[in-house]
Amino acid sequence: MKVAYVVTCEHGGNRIPAVYASLFRGKRRLLNSHRGYDPGALDVARALAQALGAVLIASTVSRLLVELNRSPGRQFRNSPVMRDASPDLREFVRRRYYEPYRRDVETLVAKAIAAGTRVVHISSHSFTPSLDGDVRRADVGLLYDPARAGERDLCVRWQRALEARAPGWIVRRNYPYLGRSDGLTSHLRKRHADAAYAGIELEINQERVQNGALPARDRRAITWALLDALASQRAMSRPDAR
Repeated sequence: MKVAYVVTCEHGGNRIPAVYASLFRGKRRLLNSHRGYDPGALDVARALAQALGAVLIASTVSRLLVELNRSPGRQFRNSPVMRDASPDLREFVRRRYYEPYRRDVETLVAKAIAAGTRVVHISSHSFTPSLDGDVRRADVGLLYDPARAGERDLCVRWQRALEARAPGWIVRRNYPYLGRSDGLTSHLRKRHADAAYAGIELEINQERVQNGALPARDRRAITWALLDALASQRAMSRPDAR
């Protein structure tokens, strides 16, 4: 079966469109924090998309305006600004940003699968080194649904390949979050079978980010390790390899 690659980045920036600037006046520190966006995630997403020849769908609007990686009804739950906004304003933001982004990703995946292509979707994220006093002890996390054999196999291979290319890195699976938690990949799994869709969330420790971007050597290690993992997976799927 042919494979199509899709790369997304839901928290690629902390941009607040001018029309909403007054709502976020005095919130620059919050916007610049991990609550405002995922530093380093967008440049990694671009590198992955280029290496895979994948379509990239990304947003640079702050997650404090709208949370694109959460299910309908949860888009504003974690924003201290938007929780207090009027229902009309939240509805306008939902229609302007949330619905088009989700629709673009869902349509792209569905069309590829309808054409008989298996989709491998990488959703690029980063995580804060410490949350509520809990130190996250990993450089990279790979999130997936353990019940889906295709996702599990790819993440095991990616983990091994990344540890080989970046000795000393701590690479953990389903850490610092569970891959089955609420998110865009878990939403798409409900629509598409394991044989047709694999959704992986890549999580990078923001401690590795320098000046808002992940160093080129780190991007190369992550990207090349994924290519290694995919090549290994393809080789094992050939009839003569069984």
